[in-house]
Amino acid sequence: MSITYNLAQIDEAVQFILNHTKSKVLLFYGEMGAGKTTLIKSLTAALKSIDKVSSPTFSLVNEYHTPQENIYHFDFYRLKDENEALDIGIEEYLSSNNWIFIEWPQNISSFLENEFQKVEISAIDEKTRLLNLC
Repeated sequence: MSITYNLAQIDEAVQFILNHTKSKVLLFYGEMGAGKTTLIKSLTAALKSIDKVSSPTFSLVNEYHTPQENIYHFDFYRLKDENEALDIGIEEYLSSNNWIFIEWPQNISSFLENEFQKVEISAIDEKTRLLNLC
């Protein structure tokens, strides 16, 4: 399933994800600058979090709160060794039944054997993105 969107249509892309996801663990694939963090900001807002969303590039994980649950946002771009994910408790997070958003999941692929939702984002042009749910 796929949808094409631009920044003005990002809420439609978010609803597309929320309406069609098969998991609360979303794996975001895309080149640097494709819009993964921007999409996650909008997803977090749609889930009713009032926390400020930023990329956890250096901290590896950020936690956001909603009235019902927590959202955990990971960025594994700078991960040097997959085992660093174990040090922050990735297995516990993945089994927590909270929303989990993971950027650069290919860097922890051995921990992602379960059926999670892949979200692939690619740039069509400077303003337009193609989003695939796989």
